[in-house]
Amino acid sequence: MSVVDGVRSPRRDRTLRLVAPVAVGLLGLAVWQLLVGVVGVSAYLLPSPSEIAAEWTANAGPIAEAAWITGVNAVLGLLVGSAVGVALAAVAARLRWIDQMLAPVVAGLAVVPIVALAPVLNSMFGADSEIGRRTIAAIASFVPVFLNTLRGLRQTTPLHRDLMRSYAATGSQTLRTLTLPTAAPYVLTGLRVASSLAVISALVAEYFGGPRGGLGAFISTSAATSAYARAWAYVGASIVLGLGLYLVTVALERLVTRLLTGGAR
Repeated sequence: MSVVDGVRSPRRDRTLRLVAPVAVGLLGLAVWQLLVGVVGVSAYLLPSPSEIAAEWTANAGPIAEAAWITGVNAVLGLLVGSAVGVALAAVAARLRWIDQMLAPVVAGLAVVPIVALAPVLNSMFGADSEIGRRTIAAIASFVPVFLNTLRGLRQTTPLHRDLMRSYAATGSQTLRTLTLPTAAPYVLTGLRVASSLAVISALVAEYFGGPRGGLGAFISTSAATSAYARAWAYVGASIVLGLGLYLVTVALERLVTRLLTGGAR
């Protein structure tokens, strides 16, 4: 559709948002193939996209199984970490002393190195347990969800609450029409950030012991045996997994926003 009065149509904007990333990705793959095939970059530094695609096809079963293991760990960690983060943020928003008590704990969790924590948790829970990896994903998810939820819950000012009381609004009505619509964007933003962190944390945790399986473990093993194209195939699966979980949270954000907007009318 054409541009009217200097404003692009919504349909054209949606098309550009879809086409532009795909075009950039295809261009990047073309440059990548050119560097390896024409310039002569060594395979151990950067395998060609065609070699990676061949390894992905040849190992589709193991890659899918490893992606499932990592995905389950990431999703469970995301769910647990987000639930704890929202619950504690709700308490901290009501009780200032709880907030002051949690502040140093959250700050410490935000900077704890996964590479140091993963071996400790894997040793604590045993070599055959996935709990250590899921705990790491939960910790990584907890921090952004807690901080964003706490900020969102504090966006309702005393003036807003007094106004709801003046209208004799019940607690549930205040929650539905004021607190939730105000805090929801912040909560969902924290969840969107946490979705990527959960996948990254689960992957890194798989490098440091625990049961055999998961994308991180196979990336490490493939690189150690000089199967670089196969290692990159597992990296590609990790990217797909992370993007998939991210898109799920984006869709959830749109759904919840639509429901809250409709409920407020």
